[in-house]
Amino acid sequence: MKFSVSGALSYEVKAASTFILNIHALRTPAQAVLEETFKLDPYFKSEELAWPGENRYVRFEVTEPAYLNINYHAIVDTSVKLTPADQLVDTPVIELDATTLHYLSPSRYCQSDKLFRFAHSKFGKIDNAFEKVLALTDWIYENVEYLSGSTNSQTSAYDTVAEQAGVCRDFAHLGIALCRALDIPARYFTGYAFQLNPPDFHACFEAYIGHEWILFDATRLVPLNGIVKIATGRDAADAAIGTIFGDVRCTFVSASCQLADKDFEPYYYKGDNIQGLTYL
Repeated sequence: MKFSVSGALSYEVKAASTFILNIHALRTPAQAVLEETFKLDPYFKSEELAWPGENRYVRFEVTEPAYLNINYHAIVDTSVKLTPADQLVDTPVIELDATTLHYLSPSRYCQSDKLFRFAHSKFGKIDNAFEKVLALTDWIYENVEYLSGSTNSQTSAYDTVAEQAGVCRDFAHLGIALCRALDIPARYFTGYAFQLNPPDFHACFEAYIGHEWILFDATRLVPLNGIVKIATGRDAADAAIGTIFGDVRCTFVSASCQLADKDFEPYYYKGDNIQGLTYL
C-alpha cells in the first residue's frame, strides 16, 4: 500500500547547535521508499548516519543563530503480513536471540520491574502470549484516558498507571512495560499514521510472539496497516524525532500521512477472526 508522508519541524536556534533527526521512513524488505526529499531552510550540510540497526538518523550542525525550518516528504510502499492468532505460539526465552533478549529488560520509560506484580495480577493467568497482549492492550484503552497535554517528556509507564492519562507515547510505554513484565519482548514503534486526527507523529508498540514482531496500538486511533515506520527502539529515548545538542527552542511540529493508493481496507484487532499483523 502506498502512502504520501511528510514531516515539518521549526526551531529557533540561539547558538551553534548539532541536530540528530529521526524522521525518515525506514527502508526494509517490507517498506520501500520510492522517492523522498529532505530540506533545511536555511541550508546546512547534513549526513545520514550509518547507525547500528535499521533506524535512519540525519545529523547536521547549525553554525549560527537562525530560525530553522525542516521539511521531509516521501512516497512509501508498505506491505504487512497477517498471521492467524492460533499460529502465534509463545516464544520461550531460551529460544530468543541476543538482539531480542535486549527487549525484555526494563528501560528508562518502561519500568517493567516495577509493574511485575500488577501485570501478573491482571494478565498472568492468561495462557497464550498473544491473548495476554490483546488483553493488556484492551485494558490500557479502557482504563487510560487519551488526554493531550497531560504528560511530558519525563512521564514513564509507571506514572501512566498512577495517573491513568496520557498520549500515544505513554500508551506505548505502558504496553511495552506490561509485556516485558510478562516475559514477552516488546519494543517502541514510531511512524507516520494514516487517519490520525489531529495529524502528528504516532507511537505504538510491537511484541515478539511466534518469532514475529506483532504490532499493537492501545490508542485505537489508526488502522494497524496504515502506518509508515520511522523507527523502533527500547522506548522513546531510542526513537526520538529529534535529539539536539545546543540552545534550541522548538516552535512547530507537524506530520501527515495520506493514502496514495486505492482500495485500502483498514485492519484492527476486533471480532472473532483476529490475526497478528507484522511489519517485516
